[in-house]
Amino acid sequence: MRKLLTIIAIVLLATGCQGGDKKPLPAADQPGMYKDLVKGKSVGIVANQTSMVGDEHLVEYLLGQGVSIKVILTPEHGYRELAADGEHIGDGTDAATGIPIRSLYGVRRKPAPEDLAGIDVVIYDIQDVGARFYTYISTLHYVMEACAENKVKCIVFDRPNPNGFYFDGNIADTAYRSFVGMHPVPVMHGMTVGEYAKMINGEGWLAGGIRCDLTVVKCKNYTHQSFYELPVRPSPNLPNMTSVYLYPSLCFFEGTNVSLGRGTPFPFQVYGSPLFQDTGFSFIPESLPESVKPPLMGVKCYGVDLRNAVTDKLVPSPKINLDWVIDAWNKYPEKDKFFTNYFDVLAAGPVLREQIIKGMSSEEIRATWKKGLENYGRMRDKYLLYDK
Repeated sequence: MRKLLTIIAIVLLATGCQGGDKKPLPAADQPGMYKDLVKGKSVGIVANQTSMVGDEHLVEYLLGQGVSIKVILTPEHGYRELAADGEHIGDGTDAATGIPIRSLYGVRRKPAPEDLAGIDVVIYDIQDVGARFYTYISTLHYVMEACAENKVKCIVFDRPNPNGFYFDGNIADTAYRSFVGMHPVPVMHGMTVGEYAKMINGEGWLAGGIRCDLTVVKCKNYTHQSFYELPVRPSPNLPNMTSVYLYPSLCFFEGTNVSLGRGTPFPFQVYGSPLFQDTGFSFIPESLPESVKPPLMGVKCYGVDLRNAVTDKLVPSPKINLDWVIDAWNKYPEKDKFFTNYFDVLAAGPVLREQIIKGMSSEEIRATWKKGLENYGRMRDKYLLYDK
């Protein structure tokens, strides 16, 4: 088990992984940095439950400052309440403010021209976790594209990336472009959303190479070695920092017939299957508000508990752990049923699946990433706003 759990905890105080003595402060918590940017403007906001200014939601805060908010645009999981992963989000009206809500995870992914009619500025303020397949950066792309096409300014209120201390993984093959892999970046991009927005613009990734009128309001006291504990869960199945740290490695199980704990109190912190041998740990997925009808619902799964792999004030080693999915492949008796079609979507191509089937070790697979990561690192450096 010790060999399997290859995450090596690093005590943050010992490594200086604190970004200084002061706590990182998101852009939204610094109104002096953006009040003049929105004063007298007609504003649209891309927001969800993470868009907080202290204990107050950004929308209520800005309204209290006299900012004219005309429309709320909301990504996967919805605006205030956390809808389950993949659940269709419809348009509506915010009951607290009466502002119309337009979904970017329903019939459309991109704001329509009518959504931005009469809007001077769109503010994007959503907490990301740094993974290519986390859909908030795909929403960011389409918001920037719509702003560019409709001549609307886009302002990103930056937030710390809790996984911003590394970048790792295979570079996405854009021939397999999807909403969980839109750009030629590794699984973990190692950037804040503000930095990522600058890269989308600078690399000409918007349709036709158009550029968005972009302003990034920076975080304060943040570096890429900062420890940042998320004050609000970013999505329904990332309930704590352990899940946030393990998510990049365990998300590949979404493309297999092995459970990663959806429908339990500890999603993205375990993996298991009814076809594995009983080694002393088991769980039974159930239908929960966070995960309606999860994979293997009602079936007892035997597997591996990773909850002790990451603890408070500790972070994992700066790399994706492939040993877990390889271990699961090796133990799964029905090899032809292990992978689903979604695995190639998550991996942005068939190569990773083929490497696992061939029996390549995690070290051998990682060696094939080396050149792509080196090239990406040079590209990434051009857009960093914070010290590495």
